[in-house]
Amino acid sequence: MHGSELDLPKTTDAEQLTIHEAEWGGMNVMFINCHTTLDIAPVLKGLPGDKCQCPHWGMILKGRKLVKYADHDEVLNAGDAYYMAPGHTTITDAGTEWIEFSPAQDLKVTNAIVERNLSSFAR
Repeated sequence: MHGSELDLPKTTDAEQLTIHEAEWGGMNVMFINCHTTLDIAPVLKGLPGDKCQCPHWGMILKGRKLVKYADHDEVLNAGDAYYMAPGHTTITDAGTEWIEFSPAQDLKVTNAIVERNLSSFAR
């Protein structure tokens, strides 16, 4: 399978970010454009350690992302390929664009908590 960002369905189009994504062979592939500086820590509340437990592989196409683990931080810049181990949170600079691959089932578990947290913020 293959496809460009515009070939994949747009699943999120919010003030903070736009996501085009699909599931291929048990993996979720996402093209993500971050419009505002985004700290995802608040939406991870309720996951073990209040951190994302889903592994991710990807590449930063433009911009910068700070990945925070319990014992260290990593900075990802444009051109960097990465692996994010379970137990992380991120702060992404406005204007950052990246492509990311994640095990679909693990991501569904994480997203259920994220969606619950987002709905509680909207109230």
